Amino acid sequence: MLKIPAQKPNADIEVLIIDAQALVHTVIRGALLDAGIKQVKSAHNAYSALRLCQTTRFDMVLIAFDVKSDKDGFNLLEEMKYKGYITKTTCVIFLSADTSQGLVNCVVEMEPTDFWVKPLDRSKVIKRIHHILTIEKKLYALRYYFDQNEYPKVIYYAERQLEDPSLTMYYPHINRLIGKSLFNIKEYQAAQEFYQKLAKSYSYAWVQLGLAATLLKQNKIDEATELTTELLQRDDTKFATYDLLAEYHIDNEDYQQGYEIIQEATKLAPRSIERNRKSWNLARLNHDKVGQYLATKNIAKYAKNSIHDSPDLQLNVIRSGLDLAATLSDTESDKVLVSIEKSIERLKQEFGSTSDLADQLTIIEVRRLNLRQNKKQAEQVMLEHSRASALKNFEDNLDKVKAFHEVGLWEQSMRLLEQMKDDVENDSFTGKVLSEYLEQESKERQDIRYSPKELGEMASAYYKNKRYKPAYNLLCQAAQLSPNNPNITITLLKVLAILAEEDGLSDEETLSVEKCLETLEEATLSEVQQTKVNEYNERIDKAGVLQD
Repeated sequence: MLKIPAQKPNADIEVLIIDAQALVHTVIRGALLDAGIKQVKSAHNAYSALRLCQTTRFDMVLIAFDVKSDKDGFNLLEEMKYKGYITKTTCVIFLSADTSQGLVNCVVEMEPTDFWVKPLDRSKVIKRIHHILTIEKKLYALRYYFDQNEYPKVIYYAERQLEDPSLTMYYPHINRLIGKSLFNIKEYQAAQEFYQKLAKSYSYAWVQLGLAATLLKQNKIDEATELTTELLQRDDTKFATYDLLAEYHIDNEDYQQGYEIIQEATKLAPRSIERNRKSWNLARLNHDKVGQYLATKNIAKYAKNSIHDSPDLQLNVIRSGLDLAATLSDTESDKVLVSIEKSIERLKQEFGSTSDLADQLTIIEVRRLNLRQNKKQAEQVMLEHSRASALKNFEDNLDKVKAFHEVGLWEQSMRLLEQMKDDVENDSFTGKVLSEYLEQESKERQDIRYSPKELGEMASAYYKNKRYKPAYNLLCQAAQLSPNNPNITITLLKVLAILAEEDGLSDEETLSVEKCLETLEEATLSEVQQTKVNEYNERIDKAGVLQD
């Protein structure tokens, strides 16, 4: 049987205070002494805090958001968790004068024990310290078993603690652990009934969120929709509800809806690296090149000075920028490429001498040359690098697949892509999305051998020679790869208008018209673009194609 370690007496509890303000240290240290806690260390910046964590295992950490000189408290907290300095049994209290919704959402997601708003009031701090210590001691055994994933034991002990009248004030905490445990062992019906019973007595947000999660897991859509609609109207439940809905839609392979929800959640907590990664991967799957570019930029921005910071993040921004440039007009593409080329130079200056980046920068150079119309040079560089062997990670390999494809080495591209498909696990949110993305890439790269920009240029040549059917086919391929590009969609609508006037449209072409109009209705168009859409739509109507 799993033996529970003995609890420390207050006098032996190790505490770390991390804050740039001396007054904060004074107030908190006094409150801790009042509670009988004497082992207190102070750090005024992230560097000092991490040094102290190397030699001491702290039981309680109080960490300020505005830690000065190196990194903010959010990134520091994340790094301390990553390095194991903070575990599930560590009491974490976050301190901040900033109470903006975006920051609060991000902090809540890190699951601290408490969140204190500065400036601190000594009497309130004393009260909160005593309250936290009492809860930690009362729920120690339950939390220990929960941290060890011993969920049946959690339920067993929790149900007995609910019979103890002296623990009445802790019943909500105990019940919360029971609900989570039922959910984690996939007893969804039992969890639903448990949360429904709690809802009669408790108005806590976690009760409603737990109920929503169990309904979604059981695919009880009507009940789940009614509840989540209500929860999305509440500030205290909106953020978590978006996460639940996104996971539900991904599980059901509705990637477009999942992407839209993740985007909304990202707006609420923009600092979340993990959520930006989800947004990035879903953007790729949904052919949203702009969304992909913005997501990689956000990841690089918010990971700065964090445990996640690395040159790979800048590589990903450059790569997604190249993907975007391949879908734009010459003028727009040039603007993006100029920005990318500056980023490449900065990356070379900072990391160019490291052999780890040599292959990646070579592949990026091939793609850049191709976009700059130096196709012969791009092909030559790629031929010198033509081994279809895998590189060190997913993104490096994916970029190599694209480079092979773009210079016309299609067999090598498909061979490497097939290798990648075997290496992706699809038992997680990210794994499912990436697995689906690789399947999509495999099919599209087999069927479509050119970029949206190249397809548009080829279609333009056919159009000038009045070969409208081939132009239509090429534009359909371009629209498949870049469905959110209004210029491609408007050009496709123009060609369809001509086909409608000349010979009428097939059923497939009629459906294509309807899809174009739906896409453009949701797009933000300039006055000139809208005028063109209206003109082509009227011409199609006059040809008698779209009739009620």
